[in-house]
Amino acid sequence: MENVLAFEVTQTENVFSRGLVQKQLGALKKNDVRVQIEYSDINYKDALAATKNGGVVADYPKVIGIDLAGTVIASNDENWKAGQQVLATGYGLGTSRDGGFSQVQDIPAEWLVELPQRLTSKEAMKFGTAGFTAALAIQSLNDSVEKDASILVTGATGGVASTAIALLSQLGYSNIIALSSKKEQAQWLLNLGATDIKTPAEILPEKRHPIGKQRFDAVIDTVGGEILANLLPFVQYNGTVILCGNASGITLNTTVLPFILRGIKMIGIDSVYVGMSQRKQIWEFLAENKKVFEQLSYQEVDLTDLDETIDSLLNGTHSGRTIVNLGGTK
Repeated sequence: MENVLAFEVTQTENVFSRGLVQKQLGALKKNDVRVQIEYSDINYKDALAATKNGGVVADYPKVIGIDLAGTVIASNDENWKAGQQVLATGYGLGTSRDGGFSQVQDIPAEWLVELPQRLTSKEAMKFGTAGFTAALAIQSLNDSVEKDASILVTGATGGVASTAIALLSQLGYSNIIALSSKKEQAQWLLNLGATDIKTPAEILPEKRHPIGKQRFDAVIDTVGGEILANLLPFVQYNGTVILCGNASGITLNTTVLPFILRGIKMIGIDSVYVGMSQRKQIWEFLAENKKVFEQLSYQEVDLTDLDETIDSLLNGTHSGRTIVNLGGTK
């Protein structure tokens, strides 16, 4: 059997480890498709999966990586043939099934999406789950927010938020406020399309009140926790809050008053189990708007470089997107 290089995590009661391993390819199971992976990418969820007690991986050992794009090399499903270009994000990839940080991977046929003709595998992974999530968030806003509405995007230098800012700008939204504590990234955020940059200290009060001055028509929140709780009192009447991340925590300590006195809506974004019809539509939307790559920053690494990127995500020092080259064209 052929061996392939992969990045695997393992955990016992007392010991956690992560690193490169040689994995042996077995027989292809019924309804599975074997993909030669060209590119993957790194998300915050991947960083959690690469951490002891990260709460992401179902069982060990596990090849992590929640995204992948590449070419079908074998198939036990009639809908997929060798040579087709495909991508996969979410479902149980890298959590309950071995994931995208591998040169070759076997994927359930129903998890695959045909790569849009306007995207290469590299471009698809520049978006990855981060871009997919940003697109879901923006589409949730489209019916309720005017183009000149004030939209606050938190965690602005992260993958989801930076992609959301670039997409919002390209779609014609003209009042995009980026919330970030990284002042050194201010010019980059402006280049993405943000019209104003604020730090948490400039917006969030020392003492929280249940209701504050109405400042934002919408919030795309990628961090959760205390920052989100502190922002809710400042959302405009009939405003919308989109939840798509928890980098600052999963606890939300707030009151019902912004909801019952101002009628604000809170919409959760799940990128993992999106139905296939919507999944395909989102990828076509991203393909149509791939011009945002001109503004987005990304770096390209190999499997041997994953540790450093994982640590930067966990430490909060990572910006933009990082894609993983598993045999694609540099």
